[in-house]
Amino acid sequence: MKALFAVLLALLACLTPALPASAAAPVRIMALGDSITGSPGCWRALLWQHLQSSGLTNTDFVGTLPAQGCGFTYDGENEGHGGFLATRIADENQLPGWLSATLPDVVLMHLGTNDVWNGIPAATILNAYTKLLGQMRASNPGTKLLVAQIIPMNPSGCTACAQRVVDLNNAIPGWASANTTARSPITVVDQWTGFSTATDTYDGVHPNDSTGIRKMESRWYPPLAALLSGTPTTGTALVGTQSGRCLDVTGSGTTQLWDCNGSTTQRWTTTSARELRTDSSTCLEGTTQGTTTLARPCTGATNQQWTLNTDGSLTNAQSGLCLDAMGQGTANGTRTAPWPCNGQTNQKWTRR
Repeated sequence: MKALFAVLLALLACLTPALPASAAAPVRIMALGDSITGSPGCWRALLWQHLQSSGLTNTDFVGTLPAQGCGFTYDGENEGHGGFLATRIADENQLPGWLSATLPDVVLMHLGTNDVWNGIPAATILNAYTKLLGQMRASNPGTKLLVAQIIPMNPSGCTACAQRVVDLNNAIPGWASANTTARSPITVVDQWTGFSTATDTYDGVHPNDSTGIRKMESRWYPPLAALLSGTPTTGTALVGTQSGRCLDVTGSGTTQLWDCNGSTTQRWTTTSARELRTDSSTCLEGTTQGTTTLARPCTGATNQQWTLNTDGSLTNAQSGLCLDAMGQGTANGTRTAPWPCNGQTNQKWTRR
């Protein structure tokens, strides 16, 4: 009888289909902000589309607000609340309810424009950031925060707004550095550099559909894609040995030394083609001795191929010249250019 029972169990096991392995849960992404994020905030639609086309499809954009029309269907739930202030959201404890309803793993935060418009000091806005960050971590201790240095603004009737944005943005990297942790890292995303209120907004504040939303998407994508693909987003700065400053891309696309601040314009990823990419499609380029190096669209040409040697020198494949901080300069704004390799410390670079 026992033998017969064992045979029946074995037969039943054979007939019972195996359950498929459960798929990994999608990464839940919250876009948090004001009307720049949510009304309609079509940079989010472009970002979702870019992730999909890159094969980063296991995502779920979450929020208590629905998607708005951007010309195609996309995953667009968000927390882009028109007219809201970071300080108001913090003071009124609005974020915990949104978090409990959506449970994000990653937060993209472009917030503070309306605070600036209302004359609220940068320090007060950062205090609100700190409270919001604490609420994110209370909801999910492993929250990954991508915080924007916000786009410039020049609304009619607020001549002081432009400088107030600069003041806030200058303070954000220090705030991020003081609050980031291994479990819950903070990445600063530079949305300010290269963004023009004259050509990239329709009213001095909100990004237009021709260039503004595309510029915003292009800044969000590299750090978010790196996070989703498991590529480290830290340790990719190139730091000059002599100056202690980072290789940085200016708004015009030239390169310079600048205080290391963790922004996306100071992150350089080496590809298998020996490119140094500062985002998904922009490479360090330089050939001519003494001519400032540039961040240009990647072409695969040898003037965009570099080797970081064991002695710290960075040599260009086409010219054989080394990346040099010109004139032995160490100050912010010192330009960089190819120069005959000489072994001096203004030609030495380390990863951080």
